[in-house]
Amino acid sequence: MGQKSFKLKLLFIVNPGSGNGEINYGDAISAYFEALEHSAEIYELPLNCSFEKLKEIIAQSNADRVIAVGGDGTIKLVAECLLQTETPLGIVPAGSANGMAKELGIPTTIKESLDVVVNGQPKKIHAITVNNELCIHLADIGFNAYIVKKFNDLPQRGMWGYTKAAWKALWSHHKLEVMIRIRDKIIHSEAAMVVIANATMYGTGVKINPNGKLDDDFFEVILVKQYSVMEILKLRFTNMALNPKNIESFQVTSLNVKTKYKAHFQIDGEYMGKVNRIEANIIPAAITVII
Repeated sequence: MGQKSFKLKLLFIVNPGSGNGEINYGDAISAYFEALEHSAEIYELPLNCSFEKLKEIIAQSNADRVIAVGGDGTIKLVAECLLQTETPLGIVPAGSANGMAKELGIPTTIKESLDVVVNGQPKKIHAITVNNELCIHLADIGFNAYIVKKFNDLPQRGMWGYTKAAWKALWSHHKLEVMIRIRDKIIHSEAAMVVIANATMYGTGVKINPNGKLDDDFFEVILVKQYSVMEILKLRFTNMALNPKNIESFQVTSLNVKTKYKAHFQIDGEYMGKVNRIEANIIPAAITVII
């Protein structure tokens, strides 16, 4: 793939806490651009960088493309700064799951992802506001959010840590009683969890929302009625399909969910505490991404 003939001004927003510590992303990016005419500015995210500060950095850079180097949390932060602007968002995956990069078909190796940053094409995608927070990937209330909390509290990572978190959650998590309002329809149901799906799959590759498209006029709400240890492990560690008997899916542009009691809630892998109400709305043509 040949390099573009015009010079690009690129701003890389690097989360230094991302990855496993084996790659210095700043050095790798600088080395990649040494022989190229494009200019690459690198900004390392400080701890607890505010949205306002980052937006100011991006505005001052006057970059042609802004690239998030990190996991889904970093991508979400940069996407928020670029929301409903014409500045494209590039992605260099450096997280543990890299769900959004996989969703967009962006390679996980640094050289290949930088090739996409320079040579890729812009594409408009929608996003969702969920309880006034931006969601670019997946949000859910119930069982998976509870596991996200338990998993984050454990010293172990990987399959063993996740299995322990799932096992603890299985014994202490109660089903939700949910009321879902979709347009003029109201659904009452018991549920293990309710997923608000901008994307099609979790970071493992399992497709929770196989009919989803990032550039159509809808997002999906997935009602997961049952769970078991095997289904939970499938969700996290394999790309095997979940049992379709346990799942109902609806296409929506807006949504209200109420639960009888407060339940665990997460957006794009970040635990958000307990809530008993969710309001979600589509943001059409929200972000331009480089794919």
